[in-house]
Amino acid sequence: MTPTEFTPFASLVGGAKIGLASVLLMLAFGRIAGISGIAVRVLPPYLDGEALGRLAFVLGLVGAPLIWLLATGAMPVASFDAGPALLVAGGLLVGFGSVWGNGCTSGHGLCGLSRLSTRSLVAVGTFMATAIATVFVMRHLI
Repeated sequence: MTPTEFTPFASLVGGAKIGLASVLLMLAFGRIAGISGIAVRVLPPYLDGEALGRLAFVLGLVGAPLIWLLATGAMPVASFDAGPALLVAGGLLVGFGSVWGNGCTSGHGLCGLSRLSTRSLVAVGTFMATAIATVFVMRHLI
C-alpha cells in the first residue's frame, strides 16, 4: 500500500458529507438517497412533481468533477485496469443487481441500515461478502 491509497481524513469527510446529504434528503422530502431509485425515476413513466429534484440530484453527481475542475484547475484522476468490454459488463451487472436487490449500496447501506431494515442488512451483508471475496481472489488467486 502506498501513502496515497490510505486517505482516512478525506474518506471521513466524504462519508460525513454523504451521510449529511442523505439525512437532509430524508428530513426535507421524506425520500431515501438511493442512487438507483433516484436515477431510474428521472425518465418516464415517473414524470411527476419530483422529477426536477431527481434530475438535479443526478446532475449534481455527474457535475461534481466539473466543480472540482473549477475549484482546483484540474480534473480528478480516474484510472481503470479494465477495457471497455469489462467496464460495460460490470455496469450491466451492477444495474441488474440494483434492480434485483431492490436498491443499491447507497440506499441500503446509508438509509436502510439506519432505519434498521432487515432487507438492507441482508443486502449490505451480501455486498460486503462479495467485495471481500472479489478482493481476495484478485489479490491472491489471479
